[in-house]
Amino acid sequence: MSRLNVDVAIVGYGPVGAMLANLLGVAGLSVAVIERHTDPYSLPRATHIDGEAMRVLQTAGLAQDVAATLGVHPRMQFINAQGRLLIDWTRSTQPGPTGWRDSNRFHQPELEMILRSGVGRFPGHVVLAGCELNGLREDEDQVVAGYTRTADGTSGEVHARYVVGCDGANSRVRALMGSAVEVLADPAQWLVVDALLTEPVPSLPSGTVQYCDPARPITSIECVGGRHRWEIKLMPGDDAATFAEPDNVWPKLKRWLTPQQARIERSVVYTFRAALAECWRRGRLLLAGDAAHQTPPFLGQGLCAGVRDAANLAWKLQWVLKGRAPQSLLDSYQQEQAPHVRAFIHEALRIGQIIQVTDPHAAALRDQELVERPQMLTSIRPSLGAGLHAGLPAPAGTLSQQPALANGRRMDDVAGLRFVILGSREILDGVSPATREIWQRADALILADEGAAYLAQLGYPCVIVRPDRYILAAAHSAAELDAASALIPSARD
Repeated sequence: MSRLNVDVAIVGYGPVGAMLANLLGVAGLSVAVIERHTDPYSLPRATHIDGEAMRVLQTAGLAQDVAATLGVHPRMQFINAQGRLLIDWTRSTQPGPTGWRDSNRFHQPELEMILRSGVGRFPGHVVLAGCELNGLREDEDQVVAGYTRTADGTSGEVHARYVVGCDGANSRVRALMGSAVEVLADPAQWLVVDALLTEPVPSLPSGTVQYCDPARPITSIECVGGRHRWEIKLMPGDDAATFAEPDNVWPKLKRWLTPQQARIERSVVYTFRAALAECWRRGRLLLAGDAAHQTPPFLGQGLCAGVRDAANLAWKLQWVLKGRAPQSLLDSYQQEQAPHVRAFIHEALRIGQIIQVTDPHAAALRDQELVERPQMLTSIRPSLGAGLHAGLPAPAGTLSQQPALANGRRMDDVAGLRFVILGSREILDGVSPATREIWQRADALILADEGAAYLAQLGYPCVIVRPDRYILAAAHSAAELDAASALIPSARD
């Protein structure tokens, strides 16, 4: 039986598992990935990535490679059955406060290729492809993850300090943890059709169009690489077993294109779910991505939520494994991320309720309401749940901006996976020796007299930014900065 010893074992090598493996590599930790498939999935799935997720890729050193593959996502329109525009949700095509465009289209196989190539940078990382997790045995200082190679039935073990289940909505790790799942809304079945155009089709709608037709709600999405997606709601009487067959699909697409203009890459019936695992950590076992939560696709936040999990968890695992903080630091992971992703799920459900109305009378009332009182939709930016920032008021717990520095570089490129102390030199120079010791132990990056415009916008001359780019605390004075710095985790806690 083969045996590996690593800092962290990751179960699942989708985008969240690969993102976490990259961040842990940047953090100087060794990783083994257990993945039951031998090859990456070659067909489209997620199509939207936001500026915050791009910022996490920037920390991992992969953002420029991904940026070269992105398409702009400029707007989402909601149109009723009579063709009337109900909502026009425009998105900026310029970089936002994160330093990246907030709404982008991508092709998931390209993203996963870049992420897996990034994992190859780290000699301490091992990918066990074609291996099925067959059990987890936890003791006081490690977890033993047993696996079986599907090709020949041979077995092996990974001995890791922690195991993270990034193994999807049907997570084996979650089941072994005994974590129940809280269902937040009734599931809904939708057909997802990805078509690769074989010629230009000028009549196809640009951006995203939500056809809010009670007879059959449909979403049309302009993707990258000459691709187009439709999401088509199943109605009562539809047979999910045959609904995705080409003979049934093409008649539903005929208003937009013909079989001579495209070929279907993928056609599958999905169940859109809204759910949260009740326990994201049990001892040395943790969950991330769809294993921890499932988000309906109406906001395009499913993959982004998993990337945020990886960003929150990576630096905390680093701090615990490097002896900078106690294991209890990991308790803040679910405390912060679960309320955050719950807010996104509820917003996705709210958008979905606009789209999915199938009663004609209710649809007419919806249309009248939206015409008389137009909605201006904007991207939400919820705060983290009460965790390390100890329930302090905003801006604590909110995502920081990424200011450009005086030397022309961006903050995250300089910071890496570190805390940042950003603010007035006068106040930074006035902190106590104890605070300077905290900063030194944390290997914090001190940026004096930088980000002045951003700080003026916040209304604070100093902020402490965490490695995942959320604000730990803000301060008006050296004394307040001393108190804020005491919130930085420490092995002495």
